[in-house]
Amino acid sequence: MHGNFVTRLGMKKVIELIRVSSESRPSEHRFNISAQHAINQSTAERYGLAIVRSIELVNVSGAAVLKTPEMQDLLRVIQDPEITGVVVREFSRLMRPECFGDYVLFQAFQESGTLLYLPEGPIDFNTRAGRLIGTVRAAISGLERDEHHERSWMAKEILRRAGKHPQSHTSLPSGVGYDKVGKWFYTPEAERIKQAFRLFLSGQTNYRRLSRQLGFNHWTLSEILRNPIYCGWRVIHKRRDPSPFAMRTRIDGRRADCPRITRTPEEVIRVRVIDKPLIREDEFNRVQNIIKLKKQAHRYYHPNSNVGCTLAGFLRCGACGSRLHSRSGNKYYACKNQYEKHGCKTKWQHRRRLKQIITELFVRQLRDDAFLRHIVALQGQESDARESETDIETIRANLNLLEQKRGRILELFQARLISPKERNERLGAVCRDVDLMTETLLRKSPSRKLSISELTSVVRPLAAWKAASNKRRRRILFANVAAIHVVNCQILGISMHLDNLNANQEAGIFIPASMMPVTNTRGCRVLHIRLS
Repeated sequence: MHGNFVTRLGMKKVIELIRVSSESRPSEHRFNISAQHAINQSTAERYGLAIVRSIELVNVSGAAVLKTPEMQDLLRVIQDPEITGVVVREFSRLMRPECFGDYVLFQAFQESGTLLYLPEGPIDFNTRAGRLIGTVRAAISGLERDEHHERSWMAKEILRRAGKHPQSHTSLPSGVGYDKVGKWFYTPEAERIKQAFRLFLSGQTNYRRLSRQLGFNHWTLSEILRNPIYCGWRVIHKRRDPSPFAMRTRIDGRRADCPRITRTPEEVIRVRVIDKPLIREDEFNRVQNIIKLKKQAHRYYHPNSNVGCTLAGFLRCGACGSRLHSRSGNKYYACKNQYEKHGCKTKWQHRRRLKQIITELFVRQLRDDAFLRHIVALQGQESDARESETDIETIRANLNLLEQKRGRILELFQARLISPKERNERLGAVCRDVDLMTETLLRKSPSRKLSISELTSVVRPLAAWKAASNKRRRRILFANVAAIHVVNCQILGISMHLDNLNANQEAGIFIPASMMPVTNTRGCRVLHIRLS
């Protein structure tokens, strides 16, 4: 009956399109569904149109309308000769293009002879004026969307730099709260997080085992241990990728989670938000060092295995500083740089022999007062102090240059100017240079002579090595040792975590790049004990 009434009055049949994007506020009068519907009805009455169907796009960005099933349905319906047009509240409700592929929508309107009805008048894409107006209006709508995103991001960025939290409470870290007056605080759940840090520092570095013990998801626990909010600092080193090709949508065209990219050093935000931290900053940095070392030392490892994986990841070549890898069925350790062009020339080292030497060092020699006095004497050698200090400053300057080069390589990759293969090749060359310079730096005398008591306190945790199982030995290494430097089955030195020494920080050595924690751009500090 309604169709006969429309035909009798000679009214043109049209489709009503209503779109509410995630960018708009539902309560805003200009864009809510009821307001759009009322204006579309007024437009239809003004031009003698009959709305025979209404299509609603809810939570759809203007840059993703073509990916929605509702819009595909509209493009199919307008092929019907009886449908003469589409009514919208304003042009931006139809589309906000981000790329030239979005303009294919105009081609569908042109081929079907469909008009676009706006409150200010219709647009016919089959006329020169209509094509010009439509193209210009679409470009303006896309520009408005970009400007809206930029203004929104800048407003949130100002709040972040002021120590505020502009997002919803669902994005807060575990165990952290944020009240209406802008104050950060720890929730009762933070006690479990504090326990997680304590257990991790004790050497229990298995994420899955810790998560089962504390009731966390193992992925969540891994992120918790890396978050500096628990030592009072809000650090934001990533952001959403703003480039058009990074936009992600679900199969129904609704917005999906966009990838994150690393911020440039100038964009990184670091603000103190909690005066009484849950974890001391030195403990947090020590956890980051262990996490970094855990990542470097990762390999398939069975705690009851006898193949000698206990030392995997902790052995460093005393000649070039690169890691040692198992070779010939785990019978030998060989330098990683040995197979590179102009690489390391050191020989393979027998695994069993090396294991015996390290066990002898940990169990007997480091408990002998005479041997400790010999180490102290080596650490205190100042044969040419000025020359040594000059060399150290030169090496540190070169390490800083290499770190800057590493950052430039990553920037080129993020800008898609180099391929992943080329990125890996360049980073590999940088890391080899860093390893070599770091090994040279570690051989230099420390700036302060250690006492017997200080040295004893550093090596005391290694005394439990003999009676410990393979799993317990890995915990001892993760908690106390950064690296063991060996060449030709001879131990040149041990790099210990500096947090085990309650002494002047000048006794430490600055380690960049390959041993640098992600959240600590200043690197980590270890104490290198020369044994020969």
